[in-house]
Amino acid sequence: MKRFIALLLTLALALGAASMLACSDKNQGTATPAPDQSANPEQSANPAAADFKVGVILIGDENEGYTYAHIEGIEAAKKANGLKDDQIIYKYNVPEDQKCYDAAIDLVEQGCKIIFANSFGHESYMIQAAKENPDVLFCHATGQTAAKQSDLKNIFNYFTSIYEARYVSGIVAGMKLKQLMDEGKVTDPHIGYVGAYPYAEVVSGYTAFFLGIRSIVPEAHMDVQYTGEWFHILKESEAANVLMARGCVIIGQHADSNGAPTAVQAKLKSGSEVYSVGYNIDMLSVAPDAALTSPQNNWGAYYTYAVKTAMDGKEMKQDWCEGYKADAVQISALGASCAPGTKEAVEKAIEDIKSGKLHIFDCNSFTVNGEHLTSYDKSRGFEGTELIWDGYFHESEKISAPLFDIRIDGITELNNN
Repeated sequence: MKRFIALLLTLALALGAASMLACSDKNQGTATPAPDQSANPEQSANPAAADFKVGVILIGDENEGYTYAHIEGIEAAKKANGLKDDQIIYKYNVPEDQKCYDAAIDLVEQGCKIIFANSFGHESYMIQAAKENPDVLFCHATGQTAAKQSDLKNIFNYFTSIYEARYVSGIVAGMKLKQLMDEGKVTDPHIGYVGAYPYAEVVSGYTAFFLGIRSIVPEAHMDVQYTGEWFHILKESEAANVLMARGCVIIGQHADSNGAPTAVQAKLKSGSEVYSVGYNIDMLSVAPDAALTSPQNNWGAYYTYAVKTAMDGKEMKQDWCEGYKADAVQISALGASCAPGTKEAVEKAIEDIKSGKLHIFDCNSFTVNGEHLTSYDKSRGFEGTELIWDGYFHESEKISAPLFDIRIDGITELNNN
């Protein structure tokens, strides 16, 4: 799904990527800092560390936010498990075709004992390689089939409960929206969202974001503009401009570049009251006035766990998903434009998520055609699997990958085709 980025887009993003690399330590959320994953004596002393090799297949490179976050996670795992640079073998810009299988086999031949791939379309090629190499562990992000492969014990899926951080980022946006309304600067609580594709992963994310906003401003409504790309600076910028032209005053995103925040920053500087919530990376470098925060995955939580478990020869979870409880998700530092009281509201929400008091997809918090749902078993690929009980949709519990694909009231998809 996450396609190879074109050369001209790579050049356009280069400056932003350099800034990201220079400020990587600042990309940790103030509200939920990443855990200390530095190596400890016990981990470093693991005798398996000496010749253990890790393979990493990536859809992009450090110039693309989604992949950059995975690279950060792998580097955290390397440090935590006492591995050296030459024990991590990266394969960058690997498309979702036979080249993924070729990359996996090459990593096996180089002696890798565990191999990761980070894009949805990599999955079938990882499964093919796993069948041929039963002594190597193959781990695939965002996929759905590992738990179903009862006859294949060396294929794994992993994801994070990023919808939790998206909800919290929605609270940040909601606090800003309320401030603008209280000050008389905004009368219509109209929100926009730049989405890549109308998949469950995106729908789950934008719904969580919207529900976070509505927890502060119940009358808020949102438009979604799809780009048809996971990473495309120009399309994401254009989508943001379409939404702002419709009167949207805060633009969220599930797309991997800084195109949307950059467009929002330009609009704000021209005199419009508009703000941005990004994704993957801290967007303050490109939108210092417009950026409020970004929901982020801390992939290091999984990679550290998976590498250590493999090195120790222990059994791994075949389908892994964690959120705030495991510090696997977070939001980036709050921007200077955030409303007063935002930090406290964020901390309260995270506390309630961790304790189980707050369920993101509580059926009392949304309606579908004016009705509260009491059951749902129509998620694509999981038809017949009940996903609502105890009054809420149990996202990422049946499998790690998101299944919430319900279109709720208050959200309009402008171009779902």
